[in-house]
Amino acid sequence: MDWSLVVGAPFDVGPAFSQRAGLQRGETPLADKSSFTTEEWTLLLESPMLAGMAITAADPSGLWGLLKESFASGSALAKAMTDPGTSPLVKALATDFSTTEARSAARDGLKAKLANSKPGEVKTKSIETLRQVSAVLGAKAPADAAAFKSWLRQISQATAEAASEGGGLLGIGGVKVSEAEKATLTEIDSALGV
Repeated sequence: MDWSLVVGAPFDVGPAFSQRAGLQRGETPLADKSSFTTEEWTLLLESPMLAGMAITAADPSGLWGLLKESFASGSALAKAMTDPGTSPLVKALATDFSTTEARSAARDGLKAKLANSKPGEVKTKSIETLRQVSAVLGAKAPADAAAFKSWLRQISQATAEAASEGGGLLGIGGVKVSEAEKATLTEIDSALGV
C-alpha cells in the first residue's frame, strides 16, 4: 500500500516504515492535525462546542443552566488532554485547542456559522456541521472516526445532563434531560453515525 496517500507524505514510505510504526499490512495509521486541511481541522476544532451548543439550543435553561452546560464542553476538552485513555486524534485536537490560534479559529468559525441565528437555527446548524465532521472523519481518519465521534456524543450527553430542565428555582423539581434534549441527542447520533 502507498502510505503517502493516507498520511499525506509526498513519497511512498514503504513496508519497512509500516513495520517500524507498528502497523500491520492493511492497517491505517492514526490521524493527526497534518492529516487534514486547515478548513477541515477548524471544523474539527469547532465540533466539541457544537456538540454542546446543539443541546443547549434545543432547550435553553436560563443563565445558570447555560453556564453549567457550557462548562461540560470545556471540561471534556481539559479531560481529553490528560486522560491516558483518550484517542490520539482527540488528544491532538484538545492540545491544539489550548493554543490561542486554534481557539480563535474555532471561535471565528462559529461566529460565521451562527451569526444572527435563533436557538432552533443554532441547533440545526450545529447538527448539520456535526454531520460534516462525521464525513471528514470517515474520509480522512477512518481508524480514529469511531473514538472521535463517541467523544462528541459524550460531550452532548454531558451537556444534556449538566442542568435540570424545568422545575422551579435552581431547577428543583425539573428533569435531568428534557424531551427536546433527548430528541436532539437522537439527531446527533444520526448525524455522527453512532
